Order: sequence, then C-alpha cells, then structure tokens
Amino acid sequence: MSDAPIFTPRRELGRTGFVATALGIGDLADRNVPVESCVATVRRALDAGLNVIDTAPNYEDGYSEEVVGCAVRGVRRESVFVIDKVDHLDQPVGPQIDGSLARLGLAHADLFVCHNLSEMATFERLCRPGGGFDQLADAVKAGKCRFRGISSHAPDVLLAALAAGVCDVVMFPLGPFVDERYVAEVLPQAREAAVGTVCFKTFGAGKLVGDTSGYNQPLKTRPRGKVSSGGTDDAAATLPRLTVAECLHYTLTLDPDVALLGLSYPNEQDAAFAAARAFRPLAADRMADVRRRAIDARRDKGPCWWNPDPHA
Repeated sequence: MSDAPIFTPRRELGRTGFVATALGIGDLADRNVPVESCVATVRRALDAGLNVIDTAPNYEDGYSEEVVGCAVRGVRRESVFVIDKVDHLDQPVGPQIDGSLARLGLAHADLFVCHNLSEMATFERLCRPGGGFDQLADAVKAGKCRFRGISSHAPDVLLAALAAGVCDVVMFPLGPFVDERYVAEVLPQAREAAVGTVCFKTFGAGKLVGDTSGYNQPLKTRPRGKVSSGGTDDAAATLPRLTVAECLHYTLTLDPDVALLGLSYPNEQDAAFAAARAFRPLAADRMADVRRRAIDARRDKGPCWWNPDPHA
C-alpha cells in the first residue's frame, strides 16, 4: 500500500460528532498469533485510514482488548473511535468497564455497549432505575466512555432501545443474509433518532465468501466460531459462494454509518479495500440477486444463529 490513506472520514456517527469512515475494523485478535503481528495488522488498517475499531472482553479472553489498546496508543487518540462492550449483562457495569480499560491501557473508550442484548426481558431489566443503562450513563459522567449503546441480534430489542432513547449507537447484523427488519425498520428508525449505526455480518462470519472447515477447508477456523482465509489465497471453492465485493457492496448500498469487517490478514484487508474503492450502489435487481444467491452460499455451512429462519 502507498503511504497515503485509502479511506477518509465520511459522515458523523449518529449524534456522537465523530466523523467515521464507511468501514470499521472488526474481529482481529487470535491467541495463536503473536501480539506483535496482531498489532501490526491493526496498524495496517489504521494506516489505510480506517478510524473505527471494535473489541470486547470475551474476544479471546481480553487478548483483543490488549491488541486494540496497544495499536491505538500508537496514534492520536482522538482520531480513532474505540468501541468496547459489557459482556455480562447480569453483573454490575462499572467493574467490567474498569477491567476493560485496564486491558486496553486507555483512560477511556469512546463507546461501551451492552453486548449481544437480544432478549427483551434482559433489556427491560437493564432499563430499570439503577440498571445497566443508568450505570452506563454513570460511566459517561465519570469520563470512562463518551457514549453508550447496544449490540443485538434481535430487531425487537433494537427498536425498543431506540424508542427508549438509551442508545447513542446501535450495532446489529447487516448483509445479504439477515432478517429484513434490520433494513426495513431498524436502520430508518436509527437515522430518524440520530443514533449511530455500526453493522456487522457482511460476510456472514465468512460463510458467504468461502467454504467452511470440512469442505476442502479454504477458510481457517478461528475463535468463537469465526472463519477467515488464514492469510492464503489459493483455496478453490467447492460450495456456492459470493464475492467479497458483492457482499460489501450489498451492505454499503444499505448505507449504515459504519460496516465492521473482520480484517485479520493483509490479503483479507486488501480484498476488502479493493472492493470498497470500487463501490457503486447496487440497483434493486442486483440487490435481489445477491440475496437470492446468499441463500445457496450459506446452505450446508453450519448454523446461522444470527438468522434463525429455518427455511433460509
């Protein structure tokens, strides 16, 4: 890559005031990879201009936070929007945030979200006086984070959170193989409320763009059921698949504020960067074609827990 950044900030992330790039840096850390290599991979994406990065305590038992913190400490802090998460929704928020900041080695994160908040009963409990959302607000007042939000795999919970006004940013799946309600309801309501949208699952955890382990294994099995190229480009497809460009162009056409991508290896980064540079919004018939072929591309590749439709 040249020394000039490939990406430049595009628009404000909801009401946060932070001007974000269209792509964000998602899942990276792997304890099988030395920390220096993981940090170098993050820095490569930062050098390309990406300015949103996501982590969580349960991503490799804190290893992801350590990697992200080390990478971010090497750049101007205000130039990168750091997203971290509260994993244990039945436990006090404050100690979890303190633990995350210690692993990050940062004085604050930009956003803490309630991680995988996908049950309505849990959401309602967190909304009670003194509950999780109030505790997140206390962390904002204390300067430990600037904003609060949720990540969720449940449209009903996301819509309830938007209606309740408890989120500055919402995170949810968005790609050619997810519940249509994310597109038809969640995205427009978030925009109307000036709530930022940071989306994931563009590649269906890697399953849309390759064969899973067990089918000639062109994708490398990684923690938490994720799959990636493993840094190689020589795997032949056995099952139907979409291209990186088709998946990314589909998500970008839907126009979330940020699309988080797993960018674990230079070849994965280069493929995503090339697709992003070539992006032009897809016409309605092309969007429908990608959705149709995504069904075949996901079939026989293991469970799809972010889309429970038994017919998909």
